[in-house]
Amino acid sequence: MTRLVIRQHRSSIGEKIAARRTLEALGLRRTGQTVEQTDSRPVRGMLRRVAHLVEVSEHRAEPETASKRAADPETSGEPTARESGTVGQASSALLPSRRAESEST
Repeated sequence: MTRLVIRQHRSSIGEKIAARRTLEALGLRRTGQTVEQTDSRPVRGMLRRVAHLVEVSEHRAEPETASKRAADPETSGEPTARESGTVGQASSALLPSRRAESEST
């Protein structure tokens, strides 16, 4: 996936309100600020409108390798608590049984 590194190199003072709002939508607030956006048609269109105020460079994201996915617990392939059906169910080892409580009284 390609990411765009966008840097605002000129001030928005004196620009039309549409250009200011476009910069704000891109996440730019001040001169010299840098943001990253995913490369897409809408973002490219926004950049065309404010091309005189920004500098753009492409940054290729590294593809995920199997070792990175294995290190990430969310993508390790093991079922999560929600998938395994244990959400909201307390472990019996943690809670005393009601039967034991009623027998002791």
